[in-house]
Amino acid sequence: MWRLVTGSDCPALIVYIKEEVVVNKINKMVLVLLAIAAAQVTAADFPTKPVRFIVAFPPGSATDIVGRLYTQKWTEMWGQTVLADNRPGAGGSIAAAIAAKATADGYTLLMHSSGHTVNPSLYAKLPFDTLKDFVDIGPLAQQPNVMVTHPSSPYKTVQDVLAAAKAKPGTLNFASAGVGSGTHLNLEKLKLMSKVNMTHVPYKGSAEALGDVVGGRVDFYFAPVSTMQGQLQSGKIRAIAVSTIKRSSVLPNVPTIAESGVPGFDFSLWFGIWAPAGVPQPVIAKIANSIKAAGNDPVVKAKLAGLGNEPMEMTPAQFAKFVREEIKTGATVLQAAGIKPQ
Repeated sequence: MWRLVTGSDCPALIVYIKEEVVVNKINKMVLVLLAIAAAQVTAADFPTKPVRFIVAFPPGSATDIVGRLYTQKWTEMWGQTVLADNRPGAGGSIAAAIAAKATADGYTLLMHSSGHTVNPSLYAKLPFDTLKDFVDIGPLAQQPNVMVTHPSSPYKTVQDVLAAAKAKPGTLNFASAGVGSGTHLNLEKLKLMSKVNMTHVPYKGSAEALGDVVGGRVDFYFAPVSTMQGQLQSGKIRAIAVSTIKRSSVLPNVPTIAESGVPGFDFSLWFGIWAPAGVPQPVIAKIANSIKAAGNDPVVKAKLAGLGNEPMEMTPAQFAKFVREEIKTGATVLQAAGIKPQ
């Protein structure tokens, strides 16, 4: 505080009161300590009300299937209802836009796939900044995509597909769960590495894309392994190859694309959790720890494995680094494929 002192020798002398400066500093320190204590209490008590997860893809999608295994466990762990709110569209950017604008208190989170790291290179004007408007909390799991076709299709191997694509460029059509989705990027990587041209047919989710393969209305689809096992077992589709460098534990007899004529091909679909920027760090840490605890739960772990998922455990810092690397990788693939931002 400043005090104005007047007198004959100093008509307008401003005197600085040191004692009050000290008091002000102490008050500020107390406020900081109280804020830290409040954050710690908030984290210890979190959550005290239902938590909403904005899911980037529709019910029945791989993101939805994997995500609900976690939300069910968190409801049990936290003693609060954890709601899955599906907001599909625009490669998951509709869901991301809603989550980015939510109150930064940890009660609204984003559940997305690897497509979240592709969208910055795919859309020219996103209503959010993927890096600045979100906190990277952690991954849930990863799984292969499976190249599937109708059982009556003449294409039984990857080489059959590539030979037909080279003989008649652009005539084969390939479904995806949406522009910018992991299933789309998987296709673009195959086209790039095998130097073929196929027509991309985007859908609003995996269920619709797979449904049109079953109906014979589209030639192929890179179906996330967690979404297609029922149709495969019932004979409604045929599996040609898996996208990962290793064969899937749930489809051990299905070859990889790499061993089917495209050496080095490797692509995984992964899923993660993000929060709006500004959520207190102790709350972020608690959510991250809850991801780890749920993923290591024997029941959840068995269900994830049964769906063809592989574990993918990272700290928030490691996940943040991974997300940035994936953004660069996605940009490289799209640029090489000649896909310009929309």
